[in-house]
Amino acid sequence: MLFYTIKRILQVIPVIIIISIVVFLLVHLIPGDPVRAMLGLDVDQEVVEAYRETLGLNDPLHIQYFRYISGVIKGDLGTSIYTKNSVWSEIQTRYPFTFKLALLATVSSGFIGAVIGIIAAVWHNKFIDNFLIFISLLSISTPAYFIGLLLMLFFSLRLGLLPSIGLTSPLHYILPVITLSGNSIGLIARTTRSAMLDVLGQDYIRTSKSRGIANSKILFVHALKNALIPVVTVIGLRFGGLLAGATLTETVFSIPGMGRFLVNSVLNRDYPAIQGCVLILAVTFIVINTIIDLLYSWIDPRVKYV
Repeated sequence: MLFYTIKRILQVIPVIIIISIVVFLLVHLIPGDPVRAMLGLDVDQEVVEAYRETLGLNDPLHIQYFRYISGVIKGDLGTSIYTKNSVWSEIQTRYPFTFKLALLATVSSGFIGAVIGIIAAVWHNKFIDNFLIFISLLSISTPAYFIGLLLMLFFSLRLGLLPSIGLTSPLHYILPVITLSGNSIGLIARTTRSAMLDVLGQDYIRTSKSRGIANSKILFVHALKNALIPVVTVIGLRFGGLLAGATLTETVFSIPGMGRFLVNSVLNRDYPAIQGCVLILAVTFIVINTIIDLLYSWIDPRVKYV
């Protein structure tokens, strides 16, 4: 287990390096000049060129990359071209909002989706199974921003029950978390149903039933435990997806998170901010999936690491 953990950590390093290279190259392929976007169209070209020289944007790409990656190794993500603040300080103020939203949405969607999937599997091919599958498909197909707008119109504007802007109190989290959870609930429910049906059809489940073991014990002790690995995998992947996919939700509910900051950075051609945001989100996603991999042996002792 220790050897596998060290191996997985070492595997993360080249992945992060590759991600940093790809993001760096893609960012510099974005049409437009970040200095021109910041200073405006009326500024003389000489001033623009002088500012580009100051920022090092006229240097060859490989020099710019090595300067950037050396700063990252030292803990410096650079300075935002648009806000003039440290990218790390900008991320520190915004990352907690996005992380808490993604975490709450993952926990709630994981629990609700698993419950729906278990119920659908137990009542396989019955009305309730077909109904829950329809609801799951509907939740997967409905865009998050549309769900958010409907929730805002009904619960905030019409009923006045819940706030719709910002994240200044626990009540402010309810609508954004429901919005982010929508698509994930359907996906997790379908995955749980499929995994449970596969396990419930195994011989040892039929043997347990013939021995008179209670259905609840068969379902939650024997079947669910053996069906958890694909479910946990999907939940881990969804957490990473929610981290990166919170942009529309943060925009709809005016949340000052990473998503809005990343979009604004792209619009302003803010190279250091874009690179810093994507790198932090990628590292978080990799860490979460590494933890999920290490949980497999705890969920199922039959899983062996090599």
